[in-house]
Amino acid sequence: MARHLITSALPYINGIKHLGNMVGSMLPADVYSRYLRQRGHEVLYICATDEHGTPAELAAKERGIPVDTFCAQAHDAQKAVYDGFELAFDYFGRSSSEQNREITQHFARRLNENGFIEERAIRQVYSPTDGRFLPDRYVEGTCPHCGYDKARGDQCENCTRVLDPTDLINPRSAISGSTDLEVRETKHLFLLQSKLQHEVEAWVSLHEEEWPQLASSIARKWLTEGLHDRAITRDLDWGVPVPADTWPELAAEGKVFYVWFDAPIEYIGATKEWADAAPAGEVRDWKSWWYEADGTVRYTEFMAKDNVPFHTVMFPATELGVREPWKKVDYVKAFNWLTYYGGKFSTSQKRGVFTDHALDILPADYWRYFLIANAPESDDSSFTWEHFTTTVNKDLADTLGNFVNRVLSFSKKRFGEEVPAGAESGEAEAKLGAEIAGLLAEYETQMEALQFRKAAAALRALWSAGNSYLEEKAPWLEIKTDPDGAALTLRTAMNLIHLYSVVSEPFIPASAKAMRSAFALADDTAAWVSADEAKSLDAVPAGTAFTVPPVLFAKITDEDLESYKERFGGAPE
Repeated sequence: MARHLITSALPYINGIKHLGNMVGSMLPADVYSRYLRQRGHEVLYICATDEHGTPAELAAKERGIPVDTFCAQAHDAQKAVYDGFELAFDYFGRSSSEQNREITQHFARRLNENGFIEERAIRQVYSPTDGRFLPDRYVEGTCPHCGYDKARGDQCENCTRVLDPTDLINPRSAISGSTDLEVRETKHLFLLQSKLQHEVEAWVSLHEEEWPQLASSIARKWLTEGLHDRAITRDLDWGVPVPADTWPELAAEGKVFYVWFDAPIEYIGATKEWADAAPAGEVRDWKSWWYEADGTVRYTEFMAKDNVPFHTVMFPATELGVREPWKKVDYVKAFNWLTYYGGKFSTSQKRGVFTDHALDILPADYWRYFLIANAPESDDSSFTWEHFTTTVNKDLADTLGNFVNRVLSFSKKRFGEEVPAGAESGEAEAKLGAEIAGLLAEYETQMEALQFRKAAAALRALWSAGNSYLEEKAPWLEIKTDPDGAALTLRTAMNLIHLYSVVSEPFIPASAKAMRSAFALADDTAAWVSADEAKSLDAVPAGTAFTVPPVLFAKITDEDLESYKERFGGAPE
């Protein structure tokens, strides 16, 4: 079995994230991790909060608390939401950790020794009104490439082009809005990515045919335009300090590494955090996942398209320049945007659903299933309450939830609280077994290929197959003339419920557990069932005690729908 290292793009420390952030990285990574664990693979799923940069400083200042206190509180708040969504991280770290500081400084020293870092005097935007240098995210203006008038000084979120603050047309301070900006000289460290262009191109060429088109096209676009040397330090109080043993003058000035440099390194840092947090007596070898990996580790990254350049070009350039055997990504699963009625999620405009509010109104499984079944893989997709309501009511409440409830309730009413024996399996059951095996094989194929919408469609088809079998056999009629036949039908249907509880685990873990818990089996784990094993439909033998669980999925009513639209905003006028 392969060892699977999985990371999802680090959520920035400021604020609770919206549904688009959830489906663009963390949730699909969790679904894939859960699936691989069920298949018996060794999996390490790592994530962390991205805590450095000006926005964290300013948010802390606004609240009147130290920035480290702000980040600690915000980390805990985000982690609580991710726990609510049942994201099964092996470790959820913090980029402000000592481990990340040590590894980031090590990377910088090695890059410097290898001739890939250069100290340069640059002219940087300074705001007299704010009394500070403005790091690139806090200079806004019009993008010179696409004309978007809210482009930031590091990247235009509209066309995704990387920018410098001085590139912007009509620049202004994002803090005060002042256009009274000056350009002053200051010294910074630059990563000489231009020297690594050919190495990065050669590395990308080894992987891009396997990657989704979205990831490979973005990487190739960047390489075609050419890699530019980029500043990797900033004039900030909060961040990984420039090491004084290598750059004493810059360290004395309080320079810190730019967040884009240290954040990807936190994947490694968080893995060391995981190792250092091991319980007494347990030894965790973090380096076997990242350093001098022996070829058994397959590394998969999950991210939205705006993060692709940093992970397919810039961080690989850093790793290559270090000249040490650090593990580089094998597969980049990139996602487009999830929009809200075709527009952006916005906290200030109270448009869209943020993850904490989502959990306030409905359990996590409703959201998990809908988001993955409609993941923005090939194009942007739009969240609407109408679509969400239809999906929940049709797929979850009717197709799956109603099947579970009516099978177990009817069997309890007619045959008691044990799985009935009844007749031997016949032609209908053999036909069903073959269909189930085929659909399960399709589900596995799509999950292995990280095609989440297609995997969801295959899972939905598995649920539908049970309903079709039940309608065909009609045990509520069958019992009148053939009680043994009706018992067989119900026993078969109960085995389908158990199968669903296993194969649905990556998508809807809480509901899957509730389905498994309905049966008094010695082994109620979600160990995977192969397509061949699924054919027999005999995992739950006759005589097994069972209970009827509470309703798995409540339907969303018209009144619910209207109240959600009123609270979160509906289609734009």
